[in-house]
Amino acid sequence: VQLQASGGGLVQAGGSMRLSCVFSGRTLRNTMGWFRQAPGKERDFVAAISWRGDSTAYADSVKGRFTISRDDAKSMVYLQMNNLKPEDTAVYYCTSTAPRPRIGTKSSDYSYWGQGTQVTVSS
Repeated sequence: VQLQASGGGLVQAGGSMRLSCVFSGRTLRNTMGWFRQAPGKERDFVAAISWRGDSTAYADSVKGRFTISRDDAKSMVYLQMNNLKPEDTAVYYCTSTAPRPRIGTKSSDYSYWGQGTQVTVSS
């Protein structure tokens, strides 16, 4: 499984940004997710979506501001980020794992990782 994230950059607080991740390989029915890691901090869960797209999970810190979606016909997963805050600044990683009864929120729940994309939110 290969994952490649894109769409990061610099944005002012209150602005919006959409991250994209293209995936390939044995990803049929995989759960897709996003994590982020700020300098000096652990990699934290952001959002995830089930293989059917009918179940999602979000970190409390992004609920109501971020939306995860997927388009399997295009082999893409997206993270729409609105009302961005300086504390959202981090490297964002796209991730994937085989389906499980529940969407995982720990990095150890995921098997495949893409390279990160930097998101910087200025105040």
